[in-house]
Amino acid sequence: MTDDGRSAHILDVLVTEFGDAMKRDPAAFRRKFRKMAASPFAFYRGSAALFYADMTGAFADDAFLDERTRRVWIHGDLHAENFGTYMNASGVLVFNVNDFDEAYVGPYVWDLKRFAASVALIGYAKALSDEAITGLVTGFAHAYLAELTAISEGGDDAIGSLTLETTTGVLHRVLQLARLNTRVSLLDAETTVEDFDRRFAVMEGRRPIDDETRQAVEAAFRDYLTTLPTVSPVEHRIKDFALRTGVGIGSAGLPSYNMLLEGHTQALENDVILYMKQAQVPAVARYITDERVSGYFRHQGHRTAESQRALQAYADPWLGHTTLNGVGQLVAEVSPYSADLDWGDVNEPEDLASVIGDLGRAVARMHSVADDESSHDLVDFSTEDAIVAVIGGDAVGFTAMLVGFAHAYGARARADHQLFVDLFRNGRLPGL
Repeated sequence: MTDDGRSAHILDVLVTEFGDAMKRDPAAFRRKFRKMAASPFAFYRGSAALFYADMTGAFADDAFLDERTRRVWIHGDLHAENFGTYMNASGVLVFNVNDFDEAYVGPYVWDLKRFAASVALIGYAKALSDEAITGLVTGFAHAYLAELTAISEGGDDAIGSLTLETTTGVLHRVLQLARLNTRVSLLDAETTVEDFDRRFAVMEGRRPIDDETRQAVEAAFRDYLTTLPTVSPVEHRIKDFALRTGVGIGSAGLPSYNMLLEGHTQALENDVILYMKQAQVPAVARYITDERVSGYFRHQGHRTAESQRALQAYADPWLGHTTLNGVGQLVAEVSPYSADLDWGDVNEPEDLASVIGDLGRAVARMHSVADDESSHDLVDFSTEDAIVAVIGGDAVGFTAMLVGFAHAYGARARADHQLFVDLFRNGRLPGL
């Protein structure tokens, strides 16, 4: 395909994915697209729709897939920056995949390929050789397959979740830093105390809501509570509401509401902050035609919450869903214990290899969670058994497939970034 043809393709995919939203809030998308223009990796992060168009088009490949492994619960946007810490429902700090807004059911290799290409982009940005990038992707593939095989065989070889007990080096440091976070410090940053009670503080990007909106959000909140495990009644009292705007590169133009709740005691250090945000159709869903999948979800908020519960063992106990003005919403806690891996601090090949190997194990555990042994019946077979079976012992071929894709699509994404910048700077993105 010529550059002109590829530019037209990029434009068509972006307009199909974002066109209506761009018309509603062009300023938000100008900000989003300027962030995407900053680097090839930023462009890759924000253009999942283009990736999936390629997975079913120019880069379509049936290798290491069969009927069952095309129906695995997948993250949907598995790139190197979608990992971080959280406190699970058992009170254990875990480093794992996060941000499940794009999760769906589809071919498991799409997750692996999206991650592998992101590794190639990070490696290129750090001036690593092709040989070094090959080594990183190879390490990811080996770690993924080793952990998944150990889970399938049920022995003691599986390393398990990435926690303070099972990590070393960079990831252990991230978990240690997250451990220093406290609920009080989050509340002090986000709220003020007035008349002996907490209220949201005034800050850029957040403002109070009117009475009509407040009533609608409160009604949606009551519906959300029905999607949760049992929670103490004292935690149902909302102290304050606020509207957030401009949250995240993937949420351009969408409102998000914060709610400040009474904690499990009346002491002010136990208060909880929740967010309620509009859920969107995941990019991958446009390229999955299985009606068993699309018909499973009541709305996009239900899809996002159920996907996260399926993919993340011991998920946030506040995770739930509701509707607001007929539109699906995701609700979860603004966690005091979240910390992201800063790839700017990971530069040497040996450090990169260690981290990426750990992430391979995390992805294996994610793919193994949502299957016939979970509480979700959309995927009714053992995913780890199915994936191990379809690879069939061909670790060499499986690894070569991911390495080849990482180099090829990394180069494609770097070229696409420049084409996108030219489209944007020359006014060819409609309405912007």
